[in-house]
Amino acid sequence: MRRFFFVSCLTFFAVSPASADITHKIQSSIQLTVDGAASQATRLGSTLSVSGSNVTLGTAPSLGTLTPGSAVGYTPGAYSVSTPGDAFSYSESFIEGDATPSATTVTSGVVPTLPMLGSTTTTSGGVLGTLDGSIGTDGSLSIVGGGAGTSATGQVILSITAD
Repeated sequence: MRRFFFVSCLTFFAVSPASADITHKIQSSIQLTVDGAASQATRLGSTLSVSGSNVTLGTAPSLGTLTPGSAVGYTPGAYSVSTPGDAFSYSESFIEGDATPSATTVTSGVVPTLPMLGSTTTTSGGVLGTLDGSIGTDGSLSIVGGGAGTSATGQVILSITAD
C-alpha cells in the first residue's frame, strides 16, 4: 500500500500542469483626410473639312499659324460651279481649336491660374475646418468632422488569442 501511495504521488507530481499562452492585442487608429484640388484639361485641336461635287477650287482654304498663346485662325476657300446649270454640292466647315496655353506653374503647392480648354473638369479642395481626431488612453475615440471635402475614420480592434 505504501508503494502504491508512493508511486501515485510520484505520478501526480510528475505530470506537468496544463499551460496556455494568452495574447491580448488592442489596436487603435484614426485616419483624417482632406481632399486636394484637381483640374483635368484637354486641349481641342482645330479642324477644317471641305467636300463637294461639281465644284472647282479657286483658292484653297487654310489654317493660320499656330503660335503659343493664340488660336490657329482660318482663311475660307473660293470655289465656283464647274458646269453651270448642273446640280452641285459643297460643304466647308471649320472648328477653331484651343489656343496653345502657356505653361502651368505651381507656387507653394497651389496652381494660381487653371487652364480653361475645350474640355476641362475642375474640383475644389477640401476645407480643414474643425477636422480633428484623438485616441484616449482607455481606447476611446474622439472624432470631429471638418468642412466640405473631408473625412474621418476611427477604429479599435480588440483580439484575444489562446494557444
